[in-house]
Amino acid sequence: MLTMKAKYALRAMCALARAEGGRLADSAYAPRHGRLQARAIAEHSGAPGKFLESILVDLREAGFIDSRRGQKGGHALARPADQIMVGDLIRAIDGPLAPVRCASVSAYQPCADCADPDACSLRSLMREARDALSSVLDRRSLHELALAPDFGAAALDPALLDATFLPVATRAYGGDRA
Repeated sequence: MLTMKAKYALRAMCALARAEGGRLADSAYAPRHGRLQARAIAEHSGAPGKFLESILVDLREAGFIDSRRGQKGGHALARPADQIMVGDLIRAIDGPLAPVRCASVSAYQPCADCADPDACSLRSLMREARDALSSVLDRRSLHELALAPDFGAAALDPALLDATFLPVATRAYGGDRA
Protein backbone atom coordinates (compact mmCIF):
# COMPACT_ATOMS: atom_id res chain seq x y z
CA MET A 1 0.00 0.00 0.00
CA LEU A 2 1.30 3.45 -0.93
CA THR A 3 1.81 5.65 2.13
CA MET A 4 0.81 9.32 2.33
CA LYS A 5 4.52 10.11 2.55
CA ALA A 6 5.08 8.48 -0.86
CA LYS A 7 2.04 10.24 -2.33
CA TYR A 8 3.31 13.62 -1.15
CA ALA A 9 6.79 12.78 -2.44
CA LEU A 10 5.39 11.92 -5.88
CA ARG A 11 3.32 15.12 -5.94
CA ALA A 12 6.34 17.19 -4.88
CA MET A 13 8.46 15.59 -7.57
CA CYS A 14 5.74 16.33 -10.15
CA ALA A 15 5.78 20.01 -9.10
CA LEU A 16 9.56 20.06 -9.58
CA ALA A 17 9.26 18.27 -12.92
CA ARG A 18 6.73 20.83 -14.12
CA ALA A 19 9.10 23.59 -12.97
CA GLU A 20 11.89 22.31 -15.19
CA GLY A 21 11.56 24.94 -17.86
CA GLY A 22 11.09 23.72 -21.38
CA ARG A 23 11.30 20.08 -20.39
CA LEU A 24 7.59 19.41 -19.99
CA ALA A 25 5.20 20.56 -22.69
CA ASP A 26 1.90 22.18 -21.71
CA SER A 27 3.16 23.02 -18.23
CA ALA A 28 2.39 26.21 -16.36
CA TYR A 29 6.12 26.28 -15.52
CA ALA A 30 7.38 25.59 -19.05
CA PRO A 31 8.81 29.02 -19.91
CA ARG A 32 10.86 29.30 -16.71
CA HIS A 33 14.08 27.72 -15.45
CA GLY A 34 14.91 27.45 -11.80
CA ARG A 35 14.24 26.23 -8.33
CA LEU A 36 11.15 26.09 -6.19
CA GLN A 37 11.10 26.97 -2.54
CA ALA A 38 9.64 24.40 -0.14
CA ARG A 39 6.50 26.45 0.50
CA ALA A 40 5.68 26.49 -3.23
CA ILE A 41 6.21 22.75 -3.44
CA ALA A 42 3.99 22.28 -0.38
CA GLU A 43 1.28 24.42 -1.95
CA HIS A 44 1.37 22.51 -5.23
CA SER A 45 1.61 19.07 -3.63
CA GLY A 46 -0.91 19.63 -0.85
CA ALA A 47 1.65 18.39 1.68
CA PRO A 48 1.90 19.87 5.18
CA GLY A 49 5.02 22.06 5.32
CA LYS A 50 6.94 20.30 8.11
CA PHE A 51 6.15 16.85 6.71
CA LEU A 52 7.26 17.97 3.25
CA GLU A 53 10.59 19.20 4.64
CA SER A 54 11.45 15.70 5.85
CA ILE A 55 10.32 14.24 2.51
CA LEU A 56 12.57 16.67 0.63
CA VAL A 57 15.51 15.60 2.80
CA ASP A 58 14.81 11.95 1.93
CA LEU A 59 14.55 12.77 -1.78
CA ARG A 60 17.80 14.74 -1.66
CA GLU A 61 19.63 11.94 0.17
CA ALA A 62 18.33 9.45 -2.41
CA GLY A 63 19.77 11.62 -5.20
CA PHE A 64 16.49 12.73 -6.80
CA ILE A 65 16.66 16.44 -5.99
CA ASP A 66 19.29 19.11 -5.61
CA SER A 67 18.68 21.54 -2.74
CA ARG A 68 20.38 24.81 -1.97
CA ARG A 69 19.99 27.15 0.97
CA GLY A 70 19.86 30.90 0.90
CA GLN A 71 18.08 33.67 -0.92
CA LYS A 72 18.70 32.07 -4.31
CA GLY A 73 18.14 28.60 -2.94
CA GLY A 74 15.37 26.13 -3.40
CA HIS A 75 14.84 22.68 -4.83
CA ALA A 76 15.20 21.28 -8.34
CA LEU A 77 15.40 17.85 -9.94
CA ALA A 78 18.88 16.35 -9.84
CA ARG A 79 18.36 14.79 -13.29
CA PRO A 80 15.76 15.03 -16.05
CA ALA A 81 12.25 13.85 -15.19
CA ASP A 82 12.26 11.28 -17.99
CA GLN A 83 15.21 9.55 -16.29
CA ILE A 84 13.45 9.18 -12.93
CA MET A 85 11.20 6.14 -12.64
CA VAL A 86 8.16 6.16 -10.37
CA GLY A 87 9.12 2.75 -8.95
CA ASP A 88 12.49 4.11 -7.82
CA LEU A 89 10.82 7.07 -6.09
CA ILE A 90 8.40 4.82 -4.23
CA ARG A 91 11.19 2.47 -3.16
CA ALA A 92 13.22 5.43 -1.86
CA ILE A 93 10.35 6.59 0.35
CA ASP A 94 8.38 3.42 1.22
CA GLY A 95 10.96 0.68 0.72
CA PRO A 96 10.47 -2.52 -1.30
CA LEU A 97 7.39 -2.92 -3.49
CA ALA A 98 6.76 -6.51 -2.40
CA PRO A 99 3.58 -7.01 -0.34
CA VAL A 100 5.45 -9.35 2.05
CA ARG A 101 9.17 -9.57 2.94
CA CYS A 102 9.55 -13.13 1.67
CA ALA A 103 8.60 -11.92 -1.82
CA SER A 104 11.04 -9.00 -1.85
CA VAL A 105 14.04 -8.94 -4.17
CA SER A 106 16.04 -6.38 -2.18
CA ALA A 107 14.83 -6.98 1.40
CA TYR A 108 14.08 -10.72 1.50
CA GLN A 109 13.30 -12.20 4.90
CA PRO A 110 11.75 -15.65 5.30
CA CYS A 111 8.49 -15.88 7.22
CA ALA A 112 8.93 -17.27 10.73
CA ASP A 113 6.01 -19.69 10.27
CA CYS A 114 7.05 -21.03 6.84
CA ALA A 115 8.77 -24.42 6.77
CA ASP A 116 9.84 -24.25 3.10
CA PRO A 117 9.83 -20.80 1.42
CA ASP A 118 10.72 -22.31 -1.97
CA ALA A 119 7.56 -24.46 -1.94
CA CYS A 120 5.23 -21.81 -0.46
CA SER A 121 2.33 -21.06 -2.81
CA LEU A 122 1.53 -17.78 -1.01
CA ARG A 123 5.10 -16.57 -1.54
CA SER A 124 4.87 -17.53 -5.20
CA LEU A 125 1.66 -15.54 -5.59
CA MET A 126 3.12 -12.50 -3.79
CA ARG A 127 6.23 -12.61 -5.99
CA GLU A 128 3.99 -12.58 -9.05
CA ALA A 129 2.11 -9.57 -7.62
CA ARG A 130 5.41 -7.82 -6.88
CA ASP A 131 6.64 -8.46 -10.42
CA ALA A 132 3.43 -7.08 -11.95
CA LEU A 133 3.54 -3.93 -9.80
CA SER A 134 7.23 -3.42 -10.46
CA SER A 135 6.70 -3.88 -14.19
CA VAL A 136 4.25 -0.98 -14.30
CA LEU A 137 6.01 1.39 -11.90
CA ASP A 138 9.49 0.84 -13.33
CA ARG A 139 8.33 1.69 -16.87
CA ARG A 140 6.57 4.93 -15.91
CA SER A 141 8.75 8.01 -15.63
CA LEU A 142 8.23 11.10 -13.51
CA HIS A 143 7.91 12.99 -16.79
CA GLU A 144 4.84 10.94 -17.74
CA LEU A 145 3.32 11.26 -14.27
CA ALA A 146 3.87 15.03 -14.22
CA LEU A 147 2.07 15.40 -17.55
CA ALA A 148 -1.05 13.69 -16.19
CA PRO A 149 -3.59 16.47 -15.52
CA ASP A 150 -5.46 14.74 -12.73
CA PHE A 151 -2.75 13.34 -10.45
CA GLY A 152 -4.32 15.05 -7.43
CA ALA A 153 -1.87 17.86 -6.78
CA ALA A 154 -3.18 21.27 -5.88
CA ALA A 155 -3.98 23.61 -8.73
CA LEU A 156 -1.03 25.59 -9.98
CA ASP A 157 -1.43 29.24 -8.99
CA PRO A 158 0.65 31.55 -11.23
CA ALA A 159 0.71 34.24 -8.53
CA LEU A 160 2.29 31.81 -6.09
CA LEU A 161 4.80 30.79 -8.73
CA ASP A 162 5.85 34.37 -9.34
CA ALA A 163 6.47 34.82 -5.62
CA THR A 164 8.32 31.57 -5.04
CA PHE A 165 10.03 30.68 -8.30
CA LEU A 166 13.73 31.52 -8.32
CA PRO A 167 15.67 31.51 -11.59
CA VAL A 168 19.08 29.85 -11.65
CA ALA A 169 21.64 29.40 -14.36
CA THR A 170 20.91 26.60 -16.81
CA ARG A 171 22.74 23.49 -15.64
CA ALA A 172 23.97 20.45 -17.50
CA TYR A 173 22.67 17.07 -16.47
CA GLY A 174 24.87 14.08 -16.01
CA GLY A 175 28.58 14.02 -15.36
CA ASP A 176 30.02 15.52 -12.21
CA ARG A 177 27.84 17.61 -9.93
CA ALA A 178 29.03 19.66 -7.02
